[in-house]
Amino acid sequence: MRNTSGNDHTLAVHAGEPDPKIEGALSIPIFQSSIFETYGAERYHDIKYIRLSNTPNHIAVHSKLAALERTDAAIVTASGMAAVSTVLLGLLSAGDHLLVQSSLYAGTQNLLTTDLLRLGITFDSVNVLDILDLQRKLKPNTKMLYVESIANPLLQIPDFSDLIAFAHENNLTAVIDNTFATPINFNPVCLGFDVVIHSCSKYLGGHSDLVAGAVVGKASVMETLYSTLTRIGASLNPIDCYLLHRSLKTLPLRIERQNRNAMEIAQWLETHPRVTNTTYPGLNSHPQHDKAQHYFRGYGGMVTFDLGGRVEAVDQFLAHLRLITIAPSLGGVESTITKPAATSHFCISAEERHRMGVTDTLLRMSVGIEQAEDIIADIDHALSML
Repeated sequence: MRNTSGNDHTLAVHAGEPDPKIEGALSIPIFQSSIFETYGAERYHDIKYIRLSNTPNHIAVHSKLAALERTDAAIVTASGMAAVSTVLLGLLSAGDHLLVQSSLYAGTQNLLTTDLLRLGITFDSVNVLDILDLQRKLKPNTKMLYVESIANPLLQIPDFSDLIAFAHENNLTAVIDNTFATPINFNPVCLGFDVVIHSCSKYLGGHSDLVAGAVVGKASVMETLYSTLTRIGASLNPIDCYLLHRSLKTLPLRIERQNRNAMEIAQWLETHPRVTNTTYPGLNSHPQHDKAQHYFRGYGGMVTFDLGGRVEAVDQFLAHLRLITIAPSLGGVESTITKPAATSHFCISAEERHRMGVTDTLLRMSVGIEQAEDIIADIDHALSML
């Protein structure tokens, strides 16, 4: 496989490409074979097999992801939650304890409160903006710190250097979900994180046509996680490996456009009289704007806002949108919007949602690559109908 140095654009196109090219093809073929001719394999994982995530399509996308995240290795999984499950089950055992960010993606929260507790793995939610809170909840059996680079859906941003220092001082594995920031805006391993998780169904895929996850990180932990993935059986199929590999080539272009669009839209929303609590890391009003400036190369494509606490107003607003699609997921080239309380955080109790700050009137918008003026015009039209 070809590897290369360079900026994100060059890495996205050339890193991990077959060298020499297969029959001269610029696009890697889809190797739709469940098993390959094998002779003389010295290890089990040397056997070419889809479940072992080592087909040519897997190897190509693994190499490209590792290059973009500036780290040693990567593996792709059947979904983002498969990636989360691989990390937590692969690095934790019965009796272990972990510290997790309080404003956490609800799917991860649900896994922790059901399956992991059942397996004897406990956790405490912490305010990652307050290192003292982490210190108070640290236990002798704490093994891991789990955070998100930009919290879903409240867009909080911690001081990553403080978190890494805390993790290293206490011999904790530092894990971060980097889905919202993407490797284009932020590379956590460069700061000292051990493991990075992505839901590739979002920005990395970017075209709303695949479900996948990824785990990337230091070689010291990736071999363990690769073995866990093969046992769980949550490998990605070759077609989706191909689609993800294809999408990564345009990731820098898409993210740069979404960064610009989201900033313009957030600035407009912040001044609209019918909108309250516009949250975007690029705004000066964001509580952690200084952290975003320090750590990120771009502020991302996610914007949240509220319409003043009236549930009926939110439903009326959504009903009048024409360009922006109401949809539960995010990160595609199309702009989408959702009520997290009714989608991503629907699986947790209303009491827990409100504790986290996920109100019934909070809206989360994933800004696409359309013309920013057209997105704003659609929002303006829907607001004028209230």
